[in-house]
Parts: sequence; structure tokens; C-alpha cells
Amino acid sequence: QVQTVESGGGLVQPGGSLKLSCVASGSILRSVFRTIAMAWYRQAPGKEREMVARITRGGSATYADSVKGRFSISRDNSKNVLDLQMNSLQPEDTATYYCNRFPPVKGEPWGQGTQVTVSS
Repeated sequence: QVQTVESGGGLVQPGGSLKLSCVASGSILRSVFRTIAMAWYRQAPGKEREMVARITRGGSATYADSVKGRFSISRDNSKNVLDLQMNSLQPEDTATYYCNRFPPVKGEPWGQGTQVTVSS
């Protein structure tokens, strides 16, 4: 069972901003959401999926070097929601973005993701 639904992607010009949201929709993830670390990942065409930001259950965030200072991850445990504010977007940020546990559970299906395209 897919556990997440991501939204908020789109086409944006370099230097622009987007805010992604993820809802823990599956029963398993909803039941543990407030107790686990969550993360945003992304996968560009022809590349491996990578983690861009993660957040502990208490709200401490860690970022990949490539997005540090530009992206901000947050969570609302009362709503089972994980957000990613993305500023100063660059063409290299173009990818499909996913949310999931950190670390992800092997064999648990990923959501459909949300496409972010940065282009002039």
C-alpha cells in the first residue's frame, strides 16, 4: 500500500520558489508518522534517487549540501503533513520529488511523487 501523496510541483523559472506538501495517506505511516524521521527525496532522469532533506520527529532538520540555505523542511505531526519550501530554484533541482520515511523501508512502495521543473 502506497503510504504518501505528494503535491505542489510545477514549472518555475530559475530563481523562483515552490512549496511541496506530502500527506501520509496510508494507514501504516499515519499510525507512526509522529514517531519517526521523515525525508524528501528526489530523482532526476538517469540519476539515482537522493535525499535532499530530512527531519526528526522532534523537528531537527538536515539538508544535502546542494540545497542547504535554499530549501526548508517542516512537519505538522497533528496533520501527518510534511512540507518542503524550495527557494532560489536552479535547473539542477529539476526532478521528481518524493517523501518517505528516513530511512525508507525496503519493499514499501513509494508515492507517485511530484514533478518539479526549473527552466526559463
